[in-house]
Amino acid sequence: MVGTLVNAAAIIAGSSIGLVFKKNMPEKYQDMYFQAVGLFTMLLGIQMAVGIVEHLFVVLSLVLGGFIGVWCKLGEKTDRFGNFIKMKVKSKNEHFTEGMVTGFLLFCMGSMTIVGAIEEGFGATSKLLLTKSVMDFFSSIMLASGLGVGVLFSAVPLLLFQGGITLLVAIFGKDLPSGIIAEIKVVGGVILLGLSLNLLQLKRLEIINLLPSLLLIGIFMWLEPHIICLWEWLKHLFG
Repeated sequence: MVGTLVNAAAIIAGSSIGLVFKKNMPEKYQDMYFQAVGLFTMLLGIQMAVGIVEHLFVVLSLVLGGFIGVWCKLGEKTDRFGNFIKMKVKSKNEHFTEGMVTGFLLFCMGSMTIVGAIEEGFGATSKLLLTKSVMDFFSSIMLASGLGVGVLFSAVPLLLFQGGITLLVAIFGKDLPSGIIAEIKVVGGVILLGLSLNLLQLKRLEIINLLPSLLLIGIFMWLEPHIICLWEWLKHLFG
């Protein structure tokens, strides 16, 4: 958990610096920043998604995960959570929840988050998450200067999500196949592509509703041998 704790601290520190810059940064520079970050996020998402192998499982995970997210009202609950924190800290920033959600997705959907949290769960090393912490520190400066204090509070869901992966792997994932990790990265890449559309203001997507897809793709990949056996049995039965 050391890497995740350092990562959260880096985001808090970077966001604090960004809030100082926010007061003096002209809007045209903020717009330019979001265009640049949006394009980079799109590139990162494509880079992660091109490693796709199990096309059927990925699309099933995204569709079913999206349905689960809508059914569970993840977007609405996230908004309520953001508004609750906003009220508690007495923030007047109208972009508070947007900043928190955008920061969380940007900091947590990359391959470094997934692979780094899994590596730390295996007890191997925290090096990848520590490297990510440096990158997130500088990213949070600019993101907070554009979206405000909500970015600082994205450290809270980051702790839960990234730390949760580490704990789950430490408890259950000692023999986690590399194929599962690869396809989780693919789904994370697709989610980043959706986030890039939001950052570029091309389309407003409820990306948070897709988060269950990350769990579903892991389950599908874990069950893959059994699904193949069932398919072969059905073909033999009806063939």
